[in-house]
Amino acid sequence: MRWFEDNAYLAWLGLALALGAIEAATVDFVFLMLAGGAVGGAVAAAIGLNIWFQVVTAVVVAALLIGFVRPVVQRRFMVPDSHTLMGAPAQIGRSAVVLSTVTAHDGRVKLGGETWSARTAPEGPVCLPGEEVRVVAIEGATAIVTSAGRAREEVQDQ
Repeated sequence: MRWFEDNAYLAWLGLALALGAIEAATVDFVFLMLAGGAVGGAVAAAIGLNIWFQVVTAVVVAALLIGFVRPVVQRRFMVPDSHTLMGAPAQIGRSAVVLSTVTAHDGRVKLGGETWSARTAPEGPVCLPGEEVRVVAIEGATAIVTSAGRAREEVQDQ
């Protein structure tokens, strides 16, 4: 027990390393901030403060890091959930180029570097090859498109 009293800073650094290892598994930046608090406790121990001051220092440093540093780090390194759409939902709203005439029944477009089957919305105008279109829905493996010019007009009308 005497060893811990003489080398408390090593115990704090060990705790910081353990919290850092947990952070590597979670990647949420909470355990990293707690590890920073443990480093604060290690500094307090190294300058000779008693255990209560070490604990208070660790808690205060961790709270400040969680409150002020973690939000900045999260904004910098984390991708917002609203931008993580994948698959078909990510295609809605994107523009495409007509490869073969798109009617209410059939057609082909180049969307995101891939060739998709496409059709216009019911009663929508025919889209000719080379025309830019906007994806308004995905039904199965078929993109439902409308003329990009018409999509802009509808947005302006609203």
